[in-house]
Amino acid sequence: MPVELPPLITAAALDVALGAESLWSGAGRRRSTWRVLDVRWMLGGPPGRQEYEQGHIPGAVYVDLDTELARHGLPTDGRHPLPTEDAFQAAARRWGLDDDDAVVVYDDVSGTSAARAWWMLRHAGVREVRVLDGGLAAWRDAGMPLETDTVEPKPGGIHLSFGTLPTLDADAAAALAHDGVLLDARAAERFRGDVEPVDPRPGHIPGAVSAPTTDNLDADGRMLPPDVLAARFAALGIQESTPVGVYCGSGVTAAHEALALVTAGLPMPSLYAGSYSAWSNDPARPVETSNR
Repeated sequence: MPVELPPLITAAALDVALGAESLWSGAGRRRSTWRVLDVRWMLGGPPGRQEYEQGHIPGAVYVDLDTELARHGLPTDGRHPLPTEDAFQAAARRWGLDDDDAVVVYDDVSGTSAARAWWMLRHAGVREVRVLDGGLAAWRDAGMPLETDTVEPKPGGIHLSFGTLPTLDADAAAALAHDGVLLDARAAERFRGDVEPVDPRPGHIPGAVSAPTTDNLDADGRMLPPDVLAARFAALGIQESTPVGVYCGSGVTAAHEALALVTAGLPMPSLYAGSYSAWSNDPARPVETSNR
């Protein structure tokens, strides 16, 4: 069996890796090339492309979350439904990815958007993909260089196929909220229904448990240690054998909740990609407001 790699990488380790020609890993000692993807995106924030052009990790290729890690659909599909398999493969080839490449993804919001790329690449069959812990801030804090030239890689030939990771539709999410633990990664005030700045109805999926993604991070925006995360999830009712699902507003930060669970040494959870944006746009779906 291939050796499982950790889901995070530090700035220092990435700097060392980029100075090497290749990565040797796994059974059979496969030769892999490192690829770095810049996934800067923030709802209502500055355009990620603009941020990328002002400075990025040397060699990093820009990835547009809205157009390459999502597609547009009906309101009941959510704000960031998954792209088609063919569209995602075409995007990954534009990024220069080839089969057996080792991929590092980063952003400037503590991994909360880069985790979407991490989850999607894993879902599409890429095993060696990691998130830069602390994002671009950690790279800068370590005194590492940035470049401003736009990287236009030679098209790659990667072959992708969805289905490696478990997913949920709305019916399955509703069932899991009662048969397991369904984590809501949004801010607690949105979970309770105190405020709802984006979606049509405040509240949460009935039976879900509030688990804000921000509580997985330390004061520097880096992931908490695995044992601390494991204790946090245990307090939320999660053990290794617990069926777990994750969702958020539009399916982006839900991937970061999945990243935290895996970092804690727990199994990969099922992800509800439509998330609350899809759920709340369907009038047939009930919503709940509480402090749970």
